[in-house]
Amino acid sequence: MNGGVHMSGAMNTSKANVQTKTKDLILTSLAIGLVYVSTAIIGVEIPTLTKGGLIHLGTGMLYILAILLGARKGAIAGAVGMGMFDLFSPYIIWTPTTVITRAIMGFIVGYIACKDGKQGTSFVRNIIAMVLGGAWMIVGYYVGEALTFNNWVMPIESISGNLAQIIVGLPAALMLVEAIKKTKIMDQI
Repeated sequence: MNGGVHMSGAMNTSKANVQTKTKDLILTSLAIGLVYVSTAIIGVEIPTLTKGGLIHLGTGMLYILAILLGARKGAIAGAVGMGMFDLFSPYIIWTPTTVITRAIMGFIVGYIACKDGKQGTSFVRNIIAMVLGGAWMIVGYYVGEALTFNNWVMPIESISGNLAQIIVGLPAALMLVEAIKKTKIMDQI
């Protein structure tokens, strides 16, 4: 009889692990899709000094998802979602830089927002997370562009476009995170 009880407990634990992994896979896949669509569909090309740039809502979506889902899912959503956009667009040369920069950005935002069990519930911590994640984005794209084009001066022109991404994404994300938290929908996920 003892063996049967033990076996049943092992089955329940195994079933719970499968359900958790399935839920994580679904949430991560949805996050990737939301970041990709927010980047690909909702974007406007703008001139940034002498270079072109793209302002899109992908940065704001990455902020939202990293805060709500945490560092790991934020990193994956940023790397894969925005990486796919670059890979299938005229911006293909940016794919390696985007994958690395956005993965680290998503991780930074999710880690800070969810540190110490906060789970994205601290308004101030969320702002700090997005500012630091945005600062990393500027540094990451600067270094990536410098290495890609073997020129450490040229990337200075891109800073304004990257800063615009943060200026558009941060307040939009902050408002949406607060609204989503009020619905309590994240408690059901």
